[in-house]
Amino acid sequence: MLPIFLIVLVDVFALTLVIPLLAIYSESFGATPLQATLLVSVFAACSLISSPVLGQLSDRFGRKPMLLVSQVGTLIGLLLMARASSLWMLYVARVIDGLTAGNLSLAQAWISDRTPPHLRTKRFALIGIAFGVGFFIGPWVTGELARYGLNAPIYLAAGLSLTSIIATATLLEGGPPKIHHEGSDPGPAGRRPSPFALETYATFLKRPVLGGLLAQFFLFQFAFSLFTSGFALFAERSYTWKGHAFGPREVGYVFAYVGFLGILIQGGLIGRLSKKLGDAALVWSGFLCAVIGYFGLPFAHGTGSLLVVASVSAFSTGVLRPALTSLVSQSASAREQGTALGIMQSLGSLEAVFAPALGGFWLGHGRLGAWAWSSGIAATLGLLAVRWGSGKFSAKPTPA
Repeated sequence: MLPIFLIVLVDVFALTLVIPLLAIYSESFGATPLQATLLVSVFAACSLISSPVLGQLSDRFGRKPMLLVSQVGTLIGLLLMARASSLWMLYVARVIDGLTAGNLSLAQAWISDRTPPHLRTKRFALIGIAFGVGFFIGPWVTGELARYGLNAPIYLAAGLSLTSIIATATLLEGGPPKIHHEGSDPGPAGRRPSPFALETYATFLKRPVLGGLLAQFFLFQFAFSLFTSGFALFAERSYTWKGHAFGPREVGYVFAYVGFLGILIQGGLIGRLSKKLGDAALVWSGFLCAVIGYFGLPFAHGTGSLLVVASVSAFSTGVLRPALTSLVSQSASAREQGTALGIMQSLGSLEAVFAPALGGFWLGHGRLGAWAWSSGIAATLGLLAVRWGSGKFSAKPTPA
C-alpha cells in the first residue's frame, strides 16, 4: 500500500498547491471573477464526462496504464498553466487536465482490486490521510512560494506530478484488474456511471433513504465548491494584512489552517464522535456548523474573526464527507455499493459545474454577502434534507 499512498499524497499535494492560487492567477491575465471561477467549472464538466470512460478503460487495460494516462494529462495541464501568456491558455490547460481526470477514482479502484472487503475501510482511510496532509502542506507552501511569482507554485506542482508518474511507473504493481462478477461484492471503489445514464441515477435517487443522502451530499458539495472556488477573490476584496490586500500567500495560510484542523478532526476526533453520537447525528451537526460558518462569513471583518468562522466551517467539512459516505455505503447493498459511491462522485462533479459559476456571478457584481449566503442557503437545504435521509438510521450506529 505504500506506493499508492505516496502517489495519492503527491497528486493531492500538487492539487492543493494550485487551489489557493488559481483565481488570483487568472486575474493577472485580465479574468473577471466569473471567468476565474469558470476555470473550476470547465474542469468539473470535463471530468464528469471523462472519469467514467477512464474507469471503463481501466477495467479492460488495467488500472496502472490508465492511471499513468491521467497523471500525464495532469502534468501537461500544469505545465501549460505555468507557461500561459493569456487567459485562453488557462482554459485549455484546465480542459486537458479535466479530460484526463481520474487519479483518485483509479487509485480507489486499484485498492479495491487488491483488498478483501474486511480490510477496505482501513485501507481507504489512507486516501483520507493523504488528503488531510496535502491540504495542510500544499496551501502553506503556495503561500511561501507566491512571493517568487504566481507561477512558482504551479511549476512545483508540475514537478510533483512528474514524480508521481515516475512512482507509478516504477513502484506500483500492475497486471489485470480483478473483475467482480454479478452478485459479488464490487467494493467501494466508486464505479462512476456515465452522466447520461439517467435511468441509473433515477433508480438510486428515488429510494427514500439513499436518495435523501445523495441529495445531502450534493448540497454539501455545492456549498463547499462555491466557497472554495471563490474564497480567494472574496478575501482579496475583504481583508488586509500588514497594509496590503489578501493575496495567494494569505489565502494559502488560511487554507493550510483549515487543512490542519481537518487532520485533527479526521485523524482521531471523528472516530470517537461517530462511536458516541452516530453518523446521522454527525451529519446534522455538520450541516448546522456549515450554516453558521457560511452565513457568518460576511460579518467576519478581521483576520481573527475570519479564523473563528474558518474553524467552524472546517469542523463541518471534516465530519460531513466521511459521515455521508459511511451512511451511503450502509444504505446500499454490497452489490450496489460501488455504483452508489460512484454516483456520489458524479454528483460532486455535477455541482462543481454550476456552483463556481454562481459564485463568480455574485463576486463579479460586488455582492460579497450574496456569495457567502448562497453557500449558507445550500447548507440550510442540506440541514432540512437530513430528515429525508435519516429514516433508516438511529442517532447511534447499530453494531455490525
